[in-house]
Amino acid sequence: MAKLLYIQASPRKERSKSNQVAAAFLDSYKQTNPDDTVETLNVFEADLPSFDGLTVQAKYTIMHGAEHTAEERQAWDAVETIIEKFKSADKYVISLPMWNFGIPYRLKQYIDILVQPGYTFKVGDNGYEGLVKGKPVVVIYARGGAYLDAVEYDKQKPYMEQILDFIGFEDIRSIVVEPTLAGGEDLARQAVEGSIQKARQTATQF
Repeated sequence: MAKLLYIQASPRKERSKSNQVAAAFLDSYKQTNPDDTVETLNVFEADLPSFDGLTVQAKYTIMHGAEHTAEERQAWDAVETIIEKFKSADKYVISLPMWNFGIPYRLKQYIDILVQPGYTFKVGDNGYEGLVKGKPVVVIYARGGAYLDAVEYDKQKPYMEQILDFIGFEDIRSIVVEPTLAGGEDLARQAVEGSIQKARQTATQF
């Protein structure tokens, strides 16, 4: 029995196109894998610690090989809890909209908590090495415009692929929902329907 962690990064709930496609994926996945567990983490609802002050200080204490103070330890415990929950999963689904050509700020905050030396990556003789290995991830991207042919504007998909690769993911699968606004309602509906079909197919082999 495997555990799938679904990371939801849109605050628009059922109105979100990325959420709609992810819901179809999860529905198909549960039918194909009835014994697996699915946990959802909505980054807009999760209690994510601010990565500042004592938390940054605690990170640098680790990097310098020193011992945490009691205050630093308390701040860092919140970071470790989130990382441990993330790493406890066997499979991942991430759904996100494009915001200002990039990713939502709460997802960036979550990533900044996760990407820590000694936890999700290390630095060795061969440089950086990701520590989250042997686990697949499906990333569902929704964008108001069409960016597959305008890659110079796309800071969403390349960033997610780079950061996931950095922490060790090799099996990274993508579903792109676009355009959801620029082409009008009919084109948006076609984009969502096509992506839902792809999501259901992908889920049966995930």
